[in-house]
Amino acid sequence: IPGLLAGQKRALGKNTYDVAVVGGGIVGLATARELILRHPALSFILLEKEKELAVHQSGHNSGVIHSGIYYTPGSLKARLCVRGATLAYEYCDKKGLPYKRCGKLIVAVEQEEVPRLKALYERGVKNNVRDLSIIDAKEIREREPYCRGIMALDSPYTGIVDWRLVALQYGKDFVEAGGEVVTDCEVNDISASSESPPGSAEGMKYPIEIRDKKGNKVRCRYVLTCGGLYSDRLSQISGCSREPRIVPFRGDYLVLRPEKHYLVKGNIYPVPDPRFPFLGVHFTPRMDGSIWLGPNAVLAFKREGYRVYDFNARDFVDALSFRGLQKLVLRNVIYGIGEMYRGIFTSAQVKLLQKYIPEISPSDVLRGPSGVRAQALDRAGNLVDDFVFDGGVGEVGSRVLHVRNAPSPAATSSLAIGEMIADEVESRFAL
Repeated sequence: IPGLLAGQKRALGKNTYDVAVVGGGIVGLATARELILRHPALSFILLEKEKELAVHQSGHNSGVIHSGIYYTPGSLKARLCVRGATLAYEYCDKKGLPYKRCGKLIVAVEQEEVPRLKALYERGVKNNVRDLSIIDAKEIREREPYCRGIMALDSPYTGIVDWRLVALQYGKDFVEAGGEVVTDCEVNDISASSESPPGSAEGMKYPIEIRDKKGNKVRCRYVLTCGGLYSDRLSQISGCSREPRIVPFRGDYLVLRPEKHYLVKGNIYPVPDPRFPFLGVHFTPRMDGSIWLGPNAVLAFKREGYRVYDFNARDFVDALSFRGLQKLVLRNVIYGIGEMYRGIFTSAQVKLLQKYIPEISPSDVLRGPSGVRAQALDRAGNLVDDFVFDGGVGEVGSRVLHVRNAPSPAATSSLAIGEMIADEVESRFAL
């Protein structure tokens, strides 16, 4: 797959297309694929700033196929996740992509968590999540012999997959359908086309011009941006609203030593605590056989800062000067300090994990990979929990659609999101 897509790499010329998609992560690729399959007569180009596709959130996630338990009934997130999981399994079967339906337990370890667990079950049922059941301590041990809890929500439909492999397959489908992919193309301007040469109707037919940092440009009729960690900046350069603002949060995982893999069979998750903004530590088997533990959640000082010491002055100032982040931090000071402490001292992270699997000790874990989450925040300091799609007005804004927030579980939901964005593109632009 990468070889086929690498063959598409080239410098941008003064080329013209009906639709340009900016962003080669899993959402951009899924949507480009859906659009070109619906409209094979139109010309499509996908622009990605990195040298390869799907290298950021799409390649730095937990690899879980979520079933749709957590999300507010009736919300876009809930509907897209439930449909997306079904489509993901069907797609992997059709394309021969490996996955494991290893299930998930959401485990209550304290009595006060039981009402929240039962409410979560009711939510999952309302969301039409398949095969959900509540199990007791004995049944927990039957499924996860080393896990301790007083009650759990059993979700056998939850699975794992390599989402980057899936994303690259979307890209392959797009290319095979006639789409063009250009990598190493960092877009820094989306504006109205300059005057066309005398006697040319090019400017009228392709009124939008996209430029990259090298000065290359492409003209198109319509633009769709799926910029992930840079989605707010892409919106800003096209003259649309910059809010909600994207704030990067890094999650650091631990990995279980191979000789201790027997301790974990499937996904083991905590009961979410509504007082805190993120989910909490969990146990995640991977397709390569490894088992990830965590993550924590700390502010990243660089939008694509996967290491503790990664720093970018603009990203840092951008985040800390935003009133929404200031309010979020003030409301969660103790939680934030705890997350940073656990990021530095692995024994503190292990202590949380021991609530579920007491046999795990600090010597059983190693530092693992990290991911950066593009979290959308509003001015009031609230995490924007659902998908946000918007455009603008005027010559440019009316021809641009921005995917502003596609939070977890965007990978699970990607094919369903692609359908919905394609519907929106067709509606807005009368394709």
